[in-house]
Amino acid sequence: MGRLVSLLLFLCAATGGSSFDVTTSPPTLRVKENEGVDMSCSYTADFGADVRMEWRFVNSKGSTHYVLFDKKITEPYANRVNIFSSTNLRFSKVTRQDNGEYFCDVSSSSSPTKNAKVALTVLVPPSVPKCGIPQTVTTNAYVALTCHDPDSSPPPTYNWYKGTTLLPADPSKNVAFKNATYKLDSKTGMLVFPSVTKMDTGEYYCEVSNDAGPSQSCKSVKMEVRDINTGGIVAGVIFGLLFLGLLIGGLWYANKKGYLPLKSESNKQQSAAYQPPSMYAGGGGEEDNGEFKQKSSFVV
Repeated sequence: MGRLVSLLLFLCAATGGSSFDVTTSPPTLRVKENEGVDMSCSYTADFGADVRMEWRFVNSKGSTHYVLFDKKITEPYANRVNIFSSTNLRFSKVTRQDNGEYFCDVSSSSSPTKNAKVALTVLVPPSVPKCGIPQTVTTNAYVALTCHDPDSSPPPTYNWYKGTTLLPADPSKNVAFKNATYKLDSKTGMLVFPSVTKMDTGEYYCEVSNDAGPSQSCKSVKMEVRDINTGGIVAGVIFGLLFLGLLIGGLWYANKKGYLPLKSESNKQQSAAYQPPSMYAGGGGEEDNGEFKQKSSFVV
């Protein structure tokens, strides 16, 4: 019985069975954009011609695309990816769209699929971010300042400055900013004032940084916080009331002086009907109860 078990274990190992392992080398890669890179995959079983191996790519959004399928490089990668040593991929250059995870899937007719992955980070230095900074806001309003760099890889860290002072991500932990009420998200670049005050007036700019290159920042913009112009609102209301009073007074005076048509005269003009000319010609065209009145005589 012991011999039989040993024989089965030997056959399982020889044919691969389900005991094989898949590994990649190295499991993580960091490469500058437009440079080349190799991805290696190996497995411990000897499947021979029965082996099926594929490379698939999963991006940050979860979408899957095959790089190697049915022993062929797929069309999107055909011009910059090759196979070497049967199982490995060689990129002649990588782009920022190649950021993500690459899985080496290995299986056979007698074994389920096993895989190992390579996490690829394409290094792209920061670019000048796009910032949204309002120039004028009113006190106690909700105000959001935005900053975004769509190109940086790995994802950048966002910092905000007021003048030359770096705003801490958590003002509650900094004594100098204990009275600050803003909220800063260093991953999204949002700087939010839930209820802005005049103390928040100043010049602001955003800085983007990662480990792929030098930091970049947008141009500073002064944000001025003003009180609501209650005097202007009151003056506008008074002006509107004065205009309405003058309009009513003008209409009353015009009506008193007879400049406006009377209602009875207006009704008469509207009720006047069109009178067609008499169907009888000659003289004044008079007609009396259907009888023709002769206006002239003639001699035969």
